[in-house]
Amino acid sequence: MRRSWKMALSGGLRCCRRVLSWVPVLVIVLVVLWSYYAYVFELCLVTVLSPAEKVIYLIFYHAIFVFFTWTYWKSIFTLPQQPNQKFHLSYTDKERYENEERPEVQKQMLVDMAKKLPVYTRTGSGAVRFCDRCHLIKPDRCHHCSICAMCVLKMDHHCPWVNNCIGFSNYKFFLQFLAYSVLYCLYIATTVFSYFIKYWRGELPGVRSKFHVLFLLFVACMFFVSLVILFGYHCWLVSRNKTTLEAFCTPVFMSGPEKNGFNLGFVKNIQQVFGDNKKFWLIPIGSSPGDGHSFPMRSMNESQNPLLANEEPWEETEDDNRDYPEGSSSLAVETET
Repeated sequence: MRRSWKMALSGGLRCCRRVLSWVPVLVIVLVVLWSYYAYVFELCLVTVLSPAEKVIYLIFYHAIFVFFTWTYWKSIFTLPQQPNQKFHLSYTDKERYENEERPEVQKQMLVDMAKKLPVYTRTGSGAVRFCDRCHLIKPDRCHHCSICAMCVLKMDHHCPWVNNCIGFSNYKFFLQFLAYSVLYCLYIATTVFSYFIKYWRGELPGVRSKFHVLFLLFVACMFFVSLVILFGYHCWLVSRNKTTLEAFCTPVFMSGPEKNGFNLGFVKNIQQVFGDNKKFWLIPIGSSPGDGHSFPMRSMNESQNPLLANEEPWEETEDDNRDYPEGSSSLAVETET
């Protein structure tokens, strides 16, 4: 009875957590809906007097708004991609691994299993990167998200503002969302500013519209500052072909830690996220090359050698097998094992 009560309580807490995780998304949606009303109705239809100016403002606004909402939708509802079945332990291997009590034997078992897989990164101690929750050998750049409770290919971070884990499947959409968010805020701020001055000087009537226009400029500028910083940071990451997790914890290769292990050069780094076809770079359509399980590396020697050719361990670090519950930037949360 006591056990069933604890299970019911645990299930209730998980349900509450799932519901609460949508609160940041709901806040963003409400702010966007209000900004749409304030700009289209209170500014363009009520405050702006010139018909030509109304039309021009509305056309450009809706063009940006469509891409802004489209990329936000894709960032939220594109599911994180998980490692395929060949990286999971078979039922027999799982039983052998769990029943084995000697750590050195367990390590050797993972060594033997990993020889058949295209993995070239290790833990800080030189061991095979293994997730004991998902029971799989982690592909390169794959990490376990403790919020999503899954291993995510090329995990960057878990973002509460989209209530989703950002990784190989949706990192392009997330970057586009940041870019169009910056453009959306900048466009609103620049077009509203002249009317903000007129309301401030008392040159225009309308108390209700005045409130919306003044507050619209304030909100647009506030979000613009925070978003442009975050977008600039991720542009730097893309230019170096790094994830947020790799920027905080240097990946370890066969020869040891290498912070530029995946850096292929500026152009190729961009293509690793957006693909080779430039006509898809601005559209939220999946175009990232590869399958997310393996990636080209800076050193061909590293990529051609088997993972476990060198068994010399590196110094153990505190970053091995730990979770990252709360995060590295104002709009992102890292969770990784």
